[in-house]
Parts: sequence; C-alpha cells; structure tokens
Amino acid sequence: MTKKFFAPLLFLFIAVTTMAGQRSELRASAYPLVTIDPYTSAWSGSNALYESQVCHWTGREMPLYGALEVDGVIYRFMGDQASDIEGPAMQQYADVQATQTHYRFTCGFVELDITFTAPALMDNLNLLSRPVNYITYEVRSTDGDKHDVRIYFEASPLWAADKPEQPTFSETFRKNDMVFLKAGTKTQNVLGKKGDAVRIDWGYFYMVSGSKDVKSAVGAGADLRHAFRFKEQLSTKSGDNADMALSRNLGRVSKGGGRIMIGYDDIYSIQYFGTNLRPYWNKNGNKTIENEFLRAKIEYKAIVKKCDEFDAGLMDDATASGGRKYAELCALAYRQVMAAHKLVEAPNGDLLWLSKENNSNGSIGTVDITYPSAPMFLLYNPKLAEGMMNHIFYYSESGKWTKPFPAHDVGTYPLANGQTYGGDMPVEEAGNMLITTAAVCHYENSVEYAAKHWDTLTEWTEYLLKFGLDPENQLCTDDFAGHFAHNANLSIKAILGIASYGYMAKLLGHEEDASKYTELAKGMAAEWMRMADDGDHYRLTFDKPGTWSQKYNLVWDKLLGLNIFPSSVAEKEIAYYKTVTNVYGLPLDNRKMYTKTDWEVWTATMANSKEDFEFFLDRVYRFENETVDRVPMSDWVFTDKPQRKGFKARSVVGGYFIKMLENNEN
Repeated sequence: MTKKFFAPLLFLFIAVTTMAGQRSELRASAYPLVTIDPYTSAWSGSNALYESQVCHWTGREMPLYGALEVDGVIYRFMGDQASDIEGPAMQQYADVQATQTHYRFTCGFVELDITFTAPALMDNLNLLSRPVNYITYEVRSTDGDKHDVRIYFEASPLWAADKPEQPTFSETFRKNDMVFLKAGTKTQNVLGKKGDAVRIDWGYFYMVSGSKDVKSAVGAGADLRHAFRFKEQLSTKSGDNADMALSRNLGRVSKGGGRIMIGYDDIYSIQYFGTNLRPYWNKNGNKTIENEFLRAKIEYKAIVKKCDEFDAGLMDDATASGGRKYAELCALAYRQVMAAHKLVEAPNGDLLWLSKENNSNGSIGTVDITYPSAPMFLLYNPKLAEGMMNHIFYYSESGKWTKPFPAHDVGTYPLANGQTYGGDMPVEEAGNMLITTAAVCHYENSVEYAAKHWDTLTEWTEYLLKFGLDPENQLCTDDFAGHFAHNANLSIKAILGIASYGYMAKLLGHEEDASKYTELAKGMAAEWMRMADDGDHYRLTFDKPGTWSQKYNLVWDKLLGLNIFPSSVAEKEIAYYKTVTNVYGLPLDNRKMYTKTDWEVWTATMANSKEDFEFFLDRVYRFENETVDRVPMSDWVFTDKPQRKGFKARSVVGGYFIKMLENNEN
C-alpha cells in the first residue's frame, strides 16, 4: 500500500522579533543563500524558500533541495522540484542579516529553523576567502511530545557547470570523520572562460557533513528522493551527471539539529597579467579543501558567534546612522557586495580584492565599480579598499598602461590581463581613484598608501586640472541616457579629485602643494557655481538651462572635510530634489524616470537633517520591498514603478554604507 504524504500548503510570513528586535522586515527581491564569490552565488527569488528553484545570480538554476520528515510525513522546505511526492512546509518568516539568512518553518508539530551562513568577516582575510558556507538546521517539538525526524539535502552537479549539457562526474567519500559529496565537469579547462553571464566549469563543488551518522549517495534526483522517502539504502558512490544527497535520521526527539557545509574549490581563481593565481586561502598551494572543511567544522561555533555579533552590530550601527529601514537595506546589500569579489594575492605581494562587473559587461577590477562600492570597505577594512585599487596602480606604474589617467578595468573576469572595455573614462576614473585614495588615507588615519603612489596620483591630478572643470564629450558612469559634454556632476568629481590631492599633500607635509591644489579646487568650485547655476538648483550640463541631475559626488566634500564648495550648494540641491522625487525614488537626472540607487543614498547623505535623509532613503526601501523583479538587488531602477531598468547582483550597493561613514573616524 502506498504511503500518503501530507503537508500544509499555506505560506505565512510573520515578522516576529528576535535578537533584541533585530529581525529584518524587508521583503527582499531575492534572498542570499550561498555566497562565496561571483561564481558560487546562490539565491532564492521567492518569498518562501520552497516556492522557487535555487538559482545563480544570473538566473540559471543551481538546484538545492531540502526536506524534513516528521512522523512519516515529508515536508519540502527548499527547492521546488519533486512537488509530486512532497508538499511544502509552512514558512513562518525569512530574515536577512549581513552574514546570515534565517528561515523558520512549521512541519506538523515540529518547528524547523534553517540558517545560511557566509562567514564573510573582513577582519579575517583567511576566513573571508575560505570557500565554505554553512547550512544549519534545528528542530524542536511544538506540542511537548517527541517526534521521529529525518532530514534530507540534495544538490545538482550544475553547481560546477556553466551549461546543463556539460558532462559532469559526482562521487561521495569519507575523510577526517566527515562525509563528502563532490562534483565537477569532466573537462577541467581551468580559467578557460571569461565573460558576464558565465559560470565556473572548472574546480569542484562540495556538500559536506561532519556527522558520522549521515548517509550519502549519488544518482538521479528522483531515485535519491525515492530512497529517502521509503528508507531504502542507496550504495551508489559515484556516477556521471549525478545528483548528490545527504540524509540523517535525528531519531525520536523533542529537539535536535546539525549542519552541512557547501563549498567550492576553484583550484585557480584569477589570471593576472599572464600569471594564474590561486585563491587567497591557498595562495601558496600548500593547503587542501578537505582540511579547510575540517577547520570550518572545528571552528563552527566560534565563527557563528562572530557572525551573530557582526550582524547585530551592523544593524545597531546602521539604525543609529540612518534608521531601521536603512539598516535593513545595508544588511541585504552586504553579502551581495562580498560575493561580487574574489580575493587573491598578486605576485608582488599586493592584496587584490577584484570585483566582477555583474550583469553589465563582466569587467574585472572596474574603477567605476570600485568607487561606488568603496564605502562598505572603508567602513570595515580599508585594506580591502586598497585591494580594489592596487591592480589599477600596478597597471600604470608597470608601464603596461601608458595614458595619463587610470584604466577603466584590467580585463574581463576572471582574466585580468589588461583593459578590455571599449572606451576610456578619463575624468571619471581619475576622479574616482584620487577621491577613493584620499578616503583610504582618511579612514586608515595614515597617508602611507598615497605616499606609495604619489607620482601616479600627481599625474592624474594634472590631467584633471587640464580637462576636469568643463569635461568634453566622453564616457562617464552616468551616461545611461546618452553621452554628453559639460557634465556638471562629473566636473564636481574632478574638482574634488584635485582637492583630494591637496588633502593628501597636507597629510604628507607638502604644505606648498597642499595650499596650491586646495586653492585651485576652490577656484574651480566658484567657477562651477557660476556655470551650473539655474536659479533654485544647478544644471545637468553647463550649456543647458532647465536641466538638473543628482550631484552625488558632492558627498565627499562633506565626508572628508574638504570644504571646497559652500554648504549652500548641497542645501539648494537637496531642497530641489524633494520637488522632483517620485514614489520609488529620485531620478538620476531630468532625462529619464530611472535612477541609480547607490547614488540616491549618496545624495541622501548630503542632506543635513535626519528627515531629509529618510525622505530619499524610504523610497529606495519601498522599491526593494515592492519590486516585481525577484533578482538580487538591482541598482538601476525606475522611480515611477516597481521595476528595474537593468542590472542585478552588482557590488555597487556597497555604496549604501556611505551614511555610516559620516560619523566614523578610524
């Protein structure tokens, strides 16, 4: 007789408070699950974890499935496959914190907590770069009785393939008292692909359990689930194109739990000017992934404690800086930013924290991705901000890049062999590098980094003096609605880039240069005010009256204490922006209804009052909470409807942390 299975079909979202009221109430556009780097980056794009398939940030499926059996009834809590044999659990809530995503489900008379943990803590680079995440499970009875409980996890070899048709091989083995499931493509073409919507197809995916009583098998997913359902023993240890499963019988319990680990060993991560670089955790090639899993198992309690403390601290600090909604946006942004980077060490010993320009063109180490995302790293570890610039300085100082302004990028991810972008952004990137370098000095309370690159910074400053005040028609980061000359916001960046050089010169004790470049910047600012004036606001371009744009670059005049522009400039702009703001945000400029959310938060930070900051921030929050596009956070969105214009999963949302820099003096 066929056993019948039943589970509630209702979805229930309850915003219950925990951790001293720190649970996030934000309905994320997508929930971060496993976030290691641009390749191993898995998300849920639905309210309930069981309503959709787990996907890579590109939208391609990375199937991950979970089920809990309670007293003979199977409840599916993750993934949407196998709905014909299991019904979903009842989800109570989903809570996104900076390093962890927490879910709670009701499974009959048992509550199930599932937590996804990515230990991306910036004060420990070895831990940050360890390619291992945790999935923790805890069960407890809700009726006071004990219940028979079993849990099941299943993963697809697609985690290790770029395309579904690529041949893969899976296997299971035991080592160090742990159960390993491993998958990879049969053709291991290491660093053989580059591009944007490209996934890794070299190296190996792992799903690991440290519990001795765990059973493992590989095979067709339907067969694996059938075996779990009917308590059959599968002895399959390896197979082609095979799914991988772990199951554990917790016994008859009122409370219990455990964890599995998800990881990826990419062997080599980045090609850097012809040299293949290993991941930072194994930069010398003397470590093994099996031992990293063992360390992750041993250190689990200490790591999760640190993650809990960091998550709570971030929420407290961000709430104090910008309010509760601001804190929830920052918490959601954190892992997205971290997972869009890869940490390696250059042959010369430089730390390289290389971004991938997700969902744009796949560039690696892009300067105008570094600039908006830098605030998060300036806040938590400015050495990583240096790591986002070291490759650009090296490119110029090695003679490989000979132009008098910075390169746009150093290649297409993961091949960092030289700029591949089709055009230069001279004023844009020179201003970005100068301002970000000054910010590193400011928040490190050290001028060492600037001193190391002083000749290069000087060359870029001279370029801005010549071409920055009234930029010609050239590429810039805000040309979404078309390229244009005489860009007033770009001019601000150039002026503050020159002022940043003066600021760093003063820190270095170069008093004459400090005075010279600071006064030059102030003179340019006065000229800017004359050229950009449009009555109650300032223009988009100097030559077009009746236009306007966000002057978000002004925020650094405030944060670095440069005092180049009178405070009345930002005050006038903020007052005007409030008259042209829409339900979902402030447009980037007068030409289109769309905006960039990172720049919106920068613009809001220019405001002097809490009320004005929240006026703009609340609309960024509303968009994220209501958008119909269920993808990792977009930064290019419409302001008159809850839809994205483009972009997802990009690191630029690290710019949201800029408000927290306002009162942060390291």
